[in-house]
Amino acid sequence: MSQMPQLSACPSCEWPLDSSDRFCGACGYDLSAVPVRPDDHPTIALNGSSMPPPAPVAGWSVTPAPDGSGVPAPAQPPTDLQGTPPGGHSVPPGTPPPPQSPPLTAPVPPAPAAPPAPTGSPVSPASGVRFDRPPEPPEPEEYPLQAPDPRIAEVPPPREGTKVCVACRAGRVDLDGYCENCGHAQPRERDHMEQDTGPVAAVSDRGLRHHRNEDAFAVGCTALPDGRPAVLAVVCDGVSSATRPDDASMAASRAASESLLTALPRGTHPQQALHDAIVAASNAVNALANEPATAREQGPHQNAPACTIVGSVVTPELLIVGWVGDSRAYWVPVDRSTPPARLTEDDSWAAQMVAAGLMSEAEAYADERAHAITGWLGADAYELEPHTASFKPDRPGVVVVCTDGLWNYAEAAEDMADVVPLDAAARPLHCAQVLVGHALDGGGHDNVTVAVLPFPAPPMGAGSA
Repeated sequence: MSQMPQLSACPSCEWPLDSSDRFCGACGYDLSAVPVRPDDHPTIALNGSSMPPPAPVAGWSVTPAPDGSGVPAPAQPPTDLQGTPPGGHSVPPGTPPPPQSPPLTAPVPPAPAAPPAPTGSPVSPASGVRFDRPPEPPEPEEYPLQAPDPRIAEVPPPREGTKVCVACRAGRVDLDGYCENCGHAQPRERDHMEQDTGPVAAVSDRGLRHHRNEDAFAVGCTALPDGRPAVLAVVCDGVSSATRPDDASMAASRAASESLLTALPRGTHPQQALHDAIVAASNAVNALANEPATAREQGPHQNAPACTIVGSVVTPELLIVGWVGDSRAYWVPVDRSTPPARLTEDDSWAAQMVAAGLMSEAEAYADERAHAITGWLGADAYELEPHTASFKPDRPGVVVVCTDGLWNYAEAAEDMADVVPLDAAARPLHCAQVLVGHALDGGGHDNVTVAVLPFPAPPMGAGSA
């Protein structure tokens, strides 16, 4: 009866064993199939002596080393030999050797068979670890994106009339202003607005510092009862410290424009029509404070919606301006040899200081309180006092109606005239674009809105060149 070799660990899974174990408790390996450990032989002694010569492989004779050292050369299987046999003919690799005479030495018994594969479950009952896992797949060179690239993703074309994203040009824009394909926030309509009605044009821009455009404008053309043309422009600037300033400026500009377009054809004097238009604008802004949406949004101590307003009406003979607040109107003649002029006076702390003779204009506008307005449209404003003025210029020119987002960068009338192009009367839209660009180049700290009206008003149907 053969004696079972004493093992301290399973040769298959390295599970600790007892001397009485016949099978591995982890993987079920048959411990009786473990071959007897052969006698150990050192490989090379430290003194330089070689290890004993290896036993020859069955079917092959041991050949002495070519250097005559007496150490036999290592045996090689037939498929690895190449060169010439004793007969001198070359043998290609992989060719089986020719029959040979029996070896001079006795054949070595075959090596013991490999141990059988472990029997039993491949899962260790103690640790639950599998030992038959397939090799891990190689790492891919590129991993797919978690979401498709919106620039190349195939998106079905939106239905006709649907607003399309300005970034990917494919996704539909939801009600919140974001693209359903790439998630890009869409620019708001009021961030930049332009309108050209022929003889009058206006441009409004959000600027470079504000998160929204709180300015608004309205331009239009109509005819007086005798058929003469009348051109009008209204510009409003929302008060940022108030609630819903953007809604206030839009409501005021629309109400004033509608009032003018209704009153002028009926024969109302342009100066009176502009006064009534400012009152209509004030009523429209006051009404915002009573809307349920405003009541829910603002607290009990917040300011009501508010804005400033400036407007102008130009006929073949008259130039009329009206305002409340610190938005302005400038006169710039076509002949630059004649001086320009500012047509309005601000409702502001700085203007009051200058009018009272307490400070010079330079000192007043250098003060941090300079732009604190003393007049505006809104439910919590003081008593409404619209300012109007009428002029009869004796030469052609243009009227520049603007918010402080522009005149902060061209405050004096001479500075404004330097920026206005020479062909402003023929190209009012281009002039408005140039003026807005001037403010943006200067820093764009505020919303910028400007309207340009030529004087005298051109005949009906005449447009910009």
